[in-house]
Amino acid sequence: MNLYLDDNMSKALLVALLRKAGHHVTIPAAVGIAGVSDARHMVYAVANALVVLTKDRNDFEDLHFVIQATRGQHPGILAVRLDNVTVKDMKDRDIVRAIGNLERSGISVATEFLVLNHWR
Repeated sequence: MNLYLDDNMSKALLVALLRKAGHHVTIPAAVGIAGVSDARHMVYAVANALVVLTKDRNDFEDLHFVIQATRGQHPGILAVRLDNVTVKDMKDRDIVRAIGNLERSGISVATEFLVLNHWR
């Protein structure tokens, strides 16, 4: 999967694990847009056909709704929901496993907003 990790997901360990699992990973710092708004991250991902991976569930779900309302398309958004209980929150390896489970399911992520927690 071709992934774009927004600023809050661009940890070195997660990037390394995703790449080891065979994913192409782009992070904001590598393309010179670290710290920009979520809307600008989304524009970059759409322009470069990259699936967004984020913990900003509410912000990116709103962007998803705007794109749908205007009959636009996007490559997909994968959100990690934080449970506010640290021991329940998905760890890096959980995220990689969930993406693998999602891929194996055969479900298309294009134009979808999917919460990865359901794919553990």
